[in-house]
Amino acid sequence: MQGSRYEPSETLQKMKPNKPENTAAQSEFFKIRLESFLNMRHPLIRLAREINWEFFEKEFGKNFTENKGRPGLSTRLMVGLTYLKHTYNCSDEMLIEQFLESGYWQYFCGFEYFQHEFPCDSSSMTRFRKKIGDEGAEKLLRETLQVARNLGALKVKHLSQVVTDTTVQEKNITFPTDAKLCAKAAQVLVKEASIRGIVLRQKYPFVLKYFLLKYSGYAHAKQYNRAKNTLKKIKTILGRIMRDIERKGGHLDEKFIEKMNIARVLLKQERHSKNKIYSIHEPQTECIAKGKAHKKYEFGCKVSFTTTVKSNYVIGAMALKGNPFDGHTLKEAVKQAEILTGNTIKDIFADKGYRGSEHWPIGKGVYLSGRKNLTPTMKRLLKRRSAIEPIIGHMKHDHRMSRNLLKGTAGDRINPILAAAAFNLRKNLRYIEAKFFLCLKILLKKMKMEGQILLPIHF
Repeated sequence: MQGSRYEPSETLQKMKPNKPENTAAQSEFFKIRLESFLNMRHPLIRLAREINWEFFEKEFGKNFTENKGRPGLSTRLMVGLTYLKHTYNCSDEMLIEQFLESGYWQYFCGFEYFQHEFPCDSSSMTRFRKKIGDEGAEKLLRETLQVARNLGALKVKHLSQVVTDTTVQEKNITFPTDAKLCAKAAQVLVKEASIRGIVLRQKYPFVLKYFLLKYSGYAHAKQYNRAKNTLKKIKTILGRIMRDIERKGGHLDEKFIEKMNIARVLLKQERHSKNKIYSIHEPQTECIAKGKAHKKYEFGCKVSFTTTVKSNYVIGAMALKGNPFDGHTLKEAVKQAEILTGNTIKDIFADKGYRGSEHWPIGKGVYLSGRKNLTPTMKRLLKRRSAIEPIIGHMKHDHRMSRNLLKGTAGDRINPILAAAAFNLRKNLRYIEAKFFLCLKILLKKMKMEGQILLPIHF
């Protein structure tokens, strides 16, 4: 994986979490047991029995200390909530509220009795993601694949042939323009200065708003000379505020210095400058041109996905820093998929963006779309390459990857992995439900043949 791993600071360390509620032997007299009114054949309940929760207790227990801070929340609760959040496309706040309304969610998270109070604060989800990092997110993805193998939905022979592709994970920012960024930088510096008690000569709140409105009007009317002069005035105001802070600020803290450095880059950058900044609160955002007719540029980071050819399970997901060429990312993507599955990949199917055999992994068969002189079997498998496109679409629109709301580079790495885990989890739920109805249909047909039932059977 590229990028530095997240290391939890001492301020985030807690004692080991309490044991889940359902491990207690003694029953409650005034509480309602979930098993008394839930359908125990529900796919979510059957899936909860398939997941190895003890694996997470063992792996994530390393992030906690013995006698320091208050006890952490139950590991099964936090892992279950993380799965449900991306599977059902909920925000942290909506997730906690929905938890109280669904007994199936409570059972999935390890509760034995119906809960009438919030299990945790929504900010606990943020702290849990920071604790586990992208390594912990990969463990969540690996467990979904293991569950699929235990259910029989994912066969071992399917893991040797994969499809890989890249897409853009957009960041939660507005479309960047130089005028908008400079005006926002000036407002941020004024706010940070007032917090630290720095009295500025002038703050320009209404002037900035006026010039920004005039700039948008000139640009829309294609009056580019007037728009250029208005942008120059906005940059002049930003420079005045920065010089005033430097005169009166004295020794500034690291956070303020970082904001000042971002403002300096914004003052100097032009249309064709390199290493441009496209957001104040997400300065690591990159501009990626994918050649799409409806969206020429996308602002975020590139993400690589690896799926199986036949069963369409996502077995690899990783964020790529710096908008690299697709062919350069193939080795890392295949390596991650082999580590998560524990199987060797033999054949890789990709589009023409992966051209360049010098970058391909050694000992693997790489087949690009449009290749000729293949056997009929390999031709059929190569046609399956396009199946990864709707998979990426589902992860974007159904599993919180259309716009990444997690902050920083750590959020860029964690979000696609959790989206892939949620996609696999949803496939496991559908497989459990389909398998149940298939068994029921076979049983009813057998009873009808034996004359035990006379009603028609429709599914």
